[in-house]
Amino acid sequence: MFVNACVMMDRMPHAIAPEIAVDAAACCSPLTGGALDTAAAERLASVFKALADPARVKLVSLIAASEGAEACICDLTEPLGLSQPTVSHHMRMLVDAGLVSRDQRGKWAYYRVNAEALDRVAAAVSTRP
Repeated sequence: MFVNACVMMDRMPHAIAPEIAVDAAACCSPLTGGALDTAAAERLASVFKALADPARVKLVSLIAASEGAEACICDLTEPLGLSQPTVSHHMRMLVDAGLVSRDQRGKWAYYRVNAEALDRVAAAVSTRP
């Protein structure tokens, strides 16, 4: 799976969520297709940083493989062997990077992978024209 740092994602707004730029041409051209400007490189690096932890990569995989391609936070703690607050921290980083969206239902949060985001990161790292 791949990620997109290039467009604003569907996600629950919260006070410290960073804005992700809408400049898809500057951000999402292949890394090998020319030099990125500093802002585009920083946006893309923030997405890679969110995926730089094995637990977060596994979370994206677990959510994508879940029935209906969505998962409750309550179903994500056991497969990782991590506490609920730790999993929530990892999920917050994935949401802030625009890789997953969050939907609050009562006391539980449900997450869905942002497939468009994954496709755009794939395009950013692709060497194909």
